[in-house]
Amino acid sequence: MTSSEQGPGPRPQPSRPGTQPVPRAGPRRRPRTAPLLVLAAVCAALFAALAITLSVRHGAPVAPERAALRWSAAHHGEPLRSMAGALTATGSGPVPYALAVLAGLLAGRDAAGRLRAVLCALVVLAVGQAIRYGLMELLARPRPPAADWAGRASGYAFPSGHATTSALAAGILAWGIARRARPSVARTWYVVLALWAAGVGLTRVALRVHWPGDVLGGWLLAATLLALALLLEPFAVPRRDPSRGGPAGAP
Repeated sequence: MTSSEQGPGPRPQPSRPGTQPVPRAGPRRRPRTAPLLVLAAVCAALFAALAITLSVRHGAPVAPERAALRWSAAHHGEPLRSMAGALTATGSGPVPYALAVLAGLLAGRDAAGRLRAVLCALVVLAVGQAIRYGLMELLARPRPPAADWAGRASGYAFPSGHATTSALAAGILAWGIARRARPSVARTWYVVLALWAAGVGLTRVALRVHWPGDVLGGWLLAATLLALALLLEPFAVPRRDPSRGGPAGAP
């Protein structure tokens, strides 16, 4: 049978005037493993170098740390002291855990997914705090002289608990926002969270309860833990199977 004798095949349906096909959104791309491992390795190496340096000096501060505390002592009047005290209070206690819960609620897709993400976010924060506490006890760096303190503190100095915890909470919430908000909105919140975590860490020096190296160590430790935690994102928020409308591989 020739082509002229064949019946007409299915013809494409013309699109309606004024309408365009709506592209389907693809799945959110997972963080790549290699860059996260590199970031974790670099931050861990810097943290180790800082910890070894302080251990060799038996916790004695270096000249820039002494200069920073002298500057803080010369600028400790009101309202800076009250503002520093109010900001530093948000770096511990219930606030970081509330931010972790919010991150899980934003990251989850349904009730079960949100519960799973909340639990994972809380575990990351709690494990990070446990690691920080263990390192603090192991390294046992003394704090600045208690007579100079302008705030409350307890335990050893390195790494700073407030700096570590606030940076962890900020990173966890940034992850939750990234899974829910538009990129332009998410970037704004990244800046806000970074400024908050940096501010909490700096208040520990402003209140003269930590040396600057303690705060830097807390930030490096938090960055290491966050990079490693992102490798577990497929467990916290499993992929959906587009053909079934559920997690990938779900029966």
